[in-house]
Amino acid sequence: MKKYLSIIATLLISSGALANSACDKPRDDFDGLYCLNKVYQEADAELNANYKKLVPKLDANGVSALKKGQLAWIEQRNSACSKREGNGFYVNLSCATNMTITRAQFLQDRYRECVSSGCLNSKL
Repeated sequence: MKKYLSIIATLLISSGALANSACDKPRDDFDGLYCLNKVYQEADAELNANYKKLVPKLDANGVSALKKGQLAWIEQRNSACSKREGNGFYVNLSCATNMTITRAQFLQDRYRECVSSGCLNSKL
């Protein structure tokens, strides 16, 4: 009985490991897209969390500047990472992910400034 439990546990652990490493070697473009999307979703969640964390630290002028900067960044990301062609709409998910990670870090840096030396609206 112990032998069978050991084999079942090994299979369960192995299947979990396979699920975690499936993005290491995607089988096709759709698997690759699925994996890229998972990373993008995580980066976007981090960006949103950093934005929400920063807003309460800012005065009214800072909130206005942050919102204006965020809208400009969204336009820049969309312009750089997507296009319409005929009846299709294409998104370069790698581009969008990299830009989102960079923006999330920018917001984190602004938060760190606010907490340590004061908010600098000129950097927003």
